[in-house]
Amino acid sequence: MSQPPNQPPQGGFGAPQDPQKGAPQPPAQPPQMPQAPPTPPQGQPPQQQPGYGYPQAPPPQAPQPGYGYPAQPGGRPQAGPYGQPQQPGPYGQPQTGPYGQPQQPGPYGGYPTQQQHPGAPAPGGGGGSFFKGKPAAIIGGALAAVLLIGVGVYFAVGDDGDGDKKPIAQESQKKDDKPTGEPSADEGDGEGTGRETNDDLNAGRQPGEAKVLWLKTNEVDMPRGSHAAYGPWFTGDVVVQALYKTVTAFDVNTGKKKWEVPFENELCAAPRNATTSGKLVVGVKDGKTDKAKCNQLRLVDLVAGKAGWKTEVKKENLFDGSSSMELAISGDTVTASRWGVSSAYRIADGAKAFGDLKVNGCGADSFAGGGKLIAVDSCGTDGKAQQVREVNSATGAGKWTFPVPKGWQVKRVYSVDPVVLYLTNEEKKAWNVTTLKADGSVRSQLDTKESIQPQCGWAIIDDNLQGCLGTVADANTLYLPTEEEKGGADGFDRTNKVIAFNLNTGKEKWSSPAGKDRTMLPVRMEGSDVLAYVQPSYDHGGGIVSIGPGGGAPKSVLKSPESTAEIENGFSNRGVSYTDGRLFITPPTLTGRDDEEGEKTMMVFGK
Repeated sequence: MSQPPNQPPQGGFGAPQDPQKGAPQPPAQPPQMPQAPPTPPQGQPPQQQPGYGYPQAPPPQAPQPGYGYPAQPGGRPQAGPYGQPQQPGPYGQPQTGPYGQPQQPGPYGGYPTQQQHPGAPAPGGGGGSFFKGKPAAIIGGALAAVLLIGVGVYFAVGDDGDGDKKPIAQESQKKDDKPTGEPSADEGDGEGTGRETNDDLNAGRQPGEAKVLWLKTNEVDMPRGSHAAYGPWFTGDVVVQALYKTVTAFDVNTGKKKWEVPFENELCAAPRNATTSGKLVVGVKDGKTDKAKCNQLRLVDLVAGKAGWKTEVKKENLFDGSSSMELAISGDTVTASRWGVSSAYRIADGAKAFGDLKVNGCGADSFAGGGKLIAVDSCGTDGKAQQVREVNSATGAGKWTFPVPKGWQVKRVYSVDPVVLYLTNEEKKAWNVTTLKADGSVRSQLDTKESIQPQCGWAIIDDNLQGCLGTVADANTLYLPTEEEKGGADGFDRTNKVIAFNLNTGKEKWSSPAGKDRTMLPVRMEGSDVLAYVQPSYDHGGGIVSIGPGGGAPKSVLKSPESTAEIENGFSNRGVSYTDGRLFITPPTLTGRDDEEGEKTMMVFGK
């Protein structure tokens, strides 16, 4: 799996760098790509693709964020090969994308920043290592963010030490992998088990505001540290979340526990989506020490509430490491990606579907799942050269191949259908968003003068291909949020916009402002409208708004109460899901702390 990019986030990584220091120089001659790169014949490598060999070692893996998470220049424009005007760079020097396209730098002359919440660690939007002029700001901001939330994320997640750390809390999970069921939530009526009985979450609700349907606090004993919170997934009338060693289902209306599947060891991976029939595959460690490997796959039937088959992810080659794993589901197949190698298994029975298939001397580094299965392959001895393929989820056979131009790397997949890729160029300190056609040829590249800022997980250590909130696409349009703008007399007011981009041209169709002291992130489509999450502040609740196919002002769909704004805002780097008229807020991690209030694991709003 590729490394994430270094992107100075808004607020969290400190002040912007002086744009005149370390200004990037334009390449003497931009790399050229054909408008419709054909699939290379079998056995012949794509252009500029050296042989596949020792993979790059990835950074420690961070938990995935909840579901649903680039900027510009002045000077004389020149036409690119696709007829789009070339934008000059931030220092009066033109920059080009990987295909000779216009390339807009981020707000600090580099990559686009990612969305930030008060007190949260700064999220990153892709991969790459530190580049000149940015390490100090990035490292300082990341450490400050960790201190702000009181969690040593990098050290807790990335520790491969000798296992001397002692857990503070004792384990209490059952070891028989049998589901259990018992109520455990505060429904907002003062009678739940998650909060004190005299705390009515709806006491201060105003007319027109949604209800707090329930608030769940952690009841799973776990040692102090950083532990991923996976999900949620939905099936029937339950919402499912995976914490530490358990997968648990709750009634969507009441929060009552419907069933629970415990595991002997800690969960270490989970896919973005389950199958359409409600089957989920999770990764489980093979032991309890810090040296335990993430190499066990377990099936969980979300409908029946039971654990199913178990299989071990065997090594594909000498360089295959399994201290971390990334899972993706498409059709009846789950892919398990490690360090520069991937394997696939049938969800029906856990049997291996296909292994590390070499294509043009390249091996699958990671996959993006969903309606299509998209492979990002690493090539060469350093793993820096790449190609992107759509593959048959049952057999692993390629449908088309897109050679990534030299110097560029795919860091995120914003959408699998249509395929929308976010790429970065470390040497140029540049970014690019490219959309592909059904045959894998280039459809368009983003052409904007705005600074785009989706929320893409934890900075530096999160490398999940699909780990972004705020990136939504339909057949012809891509919806992205802009960077937050400061306002007000004290500079604390923030606002942004959602921009719709034409996927056939890459150009802006319209933009919709969030409004005074409000910011929003696209969440999903509902018919022809795009739904966005309005983010809360300490004194304003969040909510869901809709924006029509022609743009315009957002219209309120569900408004969270102001009386519970502090609680909602307390979900740092929150995950957001909206389904069947209910808004679900979840955290990306838990710390295992054991205090009077307890860590909040899910908050649900509805009408």
